[in-house]
Amino acid sequence: MKDPDRVVISQSVTFSVDVVIPVYNSPVLTKRCIDSVLTHLKESIQQICIQDDASHVETRTLLDDCIDAKIHVHHAEKNQGYGRSVNDAVARCEADLVLVLNSDTEIRENFLPKLCQALQEDDKLAIISPIHDAFFRHEASRYQRQTGGYITTYRFQGYGFLVRRKLFLALGGFDQQFGRGYYEDTDLGRRLIAQGWRLGVHPDCYLHHEGGASFGRGKEYRALVARNRALYFSRYPDAQRNILLISARHTLDNLSSELKDNLDKVMQQGGSVYWVTSSPLAQLSCLQMHTIALKLTEVIRLILKGRSRLDKRISAFWILPGVSLIWRILLIGWARLNHLEVKNWPG
Repeated sequence: MKDPDRVVISQSVTFSVDVVIPVYNSPVLTKRCIDSVLTHLKESIQQICIQDDASHVETRTLLDDCIDAKIHVHHAEKNQGYGRSVNDAVARCEADLVLVLNSDTEIRENFLPKLCQALQEDDKLAIISPIHDAFFRHEASRYQRQTGGYITTYRFQGYGFLVRRKLFLALGGFDQQFGRGYYEDTDLGRRLIAQGWRLGVHPDCYLHHEGGASFGRGKEYRALVARNRALYFSRYPDAQRNILLISARHTLDNLSSELKDNLDKVMQQGGSVYWVTSSPLAQLSCLQMHTIALKLTEVIRLILKGRSRLDKRISAFWILPGVSLIWRILLIGWARLNHLEVKNWPG
């Protein structure tokens, strides 16, 4: 007989799943999130652990009025921040996997079978997320699919994710030095990658994410982001490395193994690769690899984009055979003026 509280992957494999929702104010969005979990996931999960991070009375009352056997609400005595809230809630869970959802997300489908399938098929996959609204600027068909159907990412975003519970606890969860929020998720991703684990985003699974519900986009939000960004990059300076790779008609398949390894290293450390090419690329290896048309206006726009933020700035030009002399002159001239690395790769 099928256990209604487990996600069945195959006849011999099932996972138990708990849901964790850290909450700080925003009662309307919070209720929408909880209702969506009950609507789409109730039969597939064991419990919903809601961690109220000392919200105002309206939100506290809303949570206390949630009457369902699977909902368990814990009220923190004082505001501890996103990372500590998630850590505390996961520590009270008992399932194999934990689905962590921001309170400003909304589930519109039961994506658990596909996410669980990816974790089952790739035993080194630590975390997998559904896509959210901002993902649609990507063309999913361009990215290589890994075993389990997911796309590799080297930058973990914590809006909504399914994680192996024991692994999360073994790493100590989110680092509490990041305080009330921002970059603790990216930091956890770096630590997982350093230990040989993989991170994924499943393009066939969707989660609506409102964004900015707890802190908005005002002064408090900007201060938190600036503080934690500085902390993150002080730990991982190589994550600020962004490569502009320029080629004529190369593709991912005909790059040398040495160049592929070097590109992978940049992205695994948290940096990005912007591949400028005259022909549209059919395949990209992960979400940190981007493709740019070989047009002067596009290249200038990309170079200028990061002038105000070091972590967005192009730090090196890597040039492949077949690039015209005029492009080489322009790039090398700009690099010398701005003290950037230039590397000419052999064919």
